[in-house]
Amino acid sequence: MIRVLSVDNMRKSDAHAIATTTPSKKLMFLAGKSIYDNVAWNPPVAIVCGSGNNAGDGYVVAQLLHDNGIDCSIFMLSSRTSQDGAGYLEGCNERGIQICNIEDCGIPPFARFNTILDCVFGTGFKGNVKGLTAQVIQAINESSAYKVSVDINSGLDGDNGLSKLCVHSDLTVSIGDYKPGHFLNMAKDVMAKRINCGIGIEPVDEPYWLLQHEDFNGLFTPRSNYSNKGSFGYIALIGGSARYSGAIKLAAMANAAMRSGVGVVKVAAPNSLTQAIAPYILESTLFPLSDDNGEVVFCKEELDELMRGVRTIAFGMGIGVTDQTTRMLLYMMENYRGTLIIDADGLNILSSLTKQNPAVLQDANCSIVLTPHAKEFSRLLGKSIDDYMENPIEEAKLYARQNNAIVLLKGPTTIITNGKTVYLTDSGCPGMATAGSGDVLSGILAAICSWAPTLVNLGNEHGKEDTLLLAVAAGSYINGRAGEIAQTKSNPISMTAGDTADSIKDAISEYFND
Repeated sequence: MIRVLSVDNMRKSDAHAIATTTPSKKLMFLAGKSIYDNVAWNPPVAIVCGSGNNAGDGYVVAQLLHDNGIDCSIFMLSSRTSQDGAGYLEGCNERGIQICNIEDCGIPPFARFNTILDCVFGTGFKGNVKGLTAQVIQAINESSAYKVSVDINSGLDGDNGLSKLCVHSDLTVSIGDYKPGHFLNMAKDVMAKRINCGIGIEPVDEPYWLLQHEDFNGLFTPRSNYSNKGSFGYIALIGGSARYSGAIKLAAMANAAMRSGVGVVKVAAPNSLTQAIAPYILESTLFPLSDDNGEVVFCKEELDELMRGVRTIAFGMGIGVTDQTTRMLLYMMENYRGTLIIDADGLNILSSLTKQNPAVLQDANCSIVLTPHAKEFSRLLGKSIDDYMENPIEEAKLYARQNNAIVLLKGPTTIITNGKTVYLTDSGCPGMATAGSGDVLSGILAAICSWAPTLVNLGNEHGKEDTLLLAVAAGSYINGRAGEIAQTKSNPISMTAGDTADSIKDAISEYFND
């Protein structure tokens, strides 16, 4: 696991370190030294500085470059600098390093530089880049130089990874700990590579955790010969309607679940659609649901039979939003005792229910996993995407805590939280931005959530809630990793969700190949 700190947590942790262990000026030097040590410098080097501590880091780097015979120049967007930065700037003056105020000398001649060090804004930047600064960032992006951003790309929000204009770096050197903005939303598109340099700052508040391949070693292990399909659980996938029959999608879900290690998959769909679905369902079993013209009808006896002995249910994919499907969801939340994954139309039903009864999730008698994308989460929150995207991790964490649920918020980096612990998974690729990818994820989740919490070695280390959270995170990671493998076999344009489902076996095989 890799620590990730919110901007506020990093700010408080930095202040605590200064107050208790390390003077601020020394921290600035350690930051600059870390940057210097981790970049392959190709002179001449342009160091573009703003007015804060990021600029101070740049002045430290400038001194180290000069002292080691590497040609560099400083370009300042402001004559102001931080108190600690001022001391290092004076050291640059004493060394005779070329320093130019951009307001006086204009946009730097970046064409003559082979490396540009971006020290304009730090992780605390909010809003949009404007005026002369915007012109400079555009000029940096248009240059052919190797671009290195200090701590985070200038113009990128440290908490959400969003920006209308920011530096596009070849390398971003994070200081202290990674921040959410290094992973969320646009981050992958504006950072070719990122590294983190610790400088001895310990977090004051609980960090978030970016999960890595090895964090799931305890899940994907050889299975006992003395086992059978019941050992790994029965699950139910409930979806489909006349309008969204989704035979292929349901098949992809079922295939994804089987590839992810579940014992038995029951595909529950409207009775009138079962003949259309049957040819696509091979290893799974069909469970017909009563329907009226292709729309499922609530039937208590059928749901009781379906829920019996099933460890995990995934509900909502293409099922439609009707009074009947609303009754189905409410009935399962009240009477089911396993793990209920709510996706797609299930989330749309839930957003309507919570308007009528905000405590509907809190009253559920099963473990709830919600898998919204950005728009679906916006509906659940009753906020615009722009509003909650200011700090998506804390919004997801708060919603999960208030509703006693696990939230898996989909994105280029996925957020998984039970309201206490926050996991991030950044596996995945552009080819997964296609219809059906969410259905494949639901199949994977349903499978892994059926068998992972039963593992003894995990149960010894984690509480029941934490083990389920780790299982959900594992599903997210495997889904993304399968997508990455599928894209290498295809391309980002031609890839389909079925390609991801077919590559699940390859993603899991990596654990056995290790």
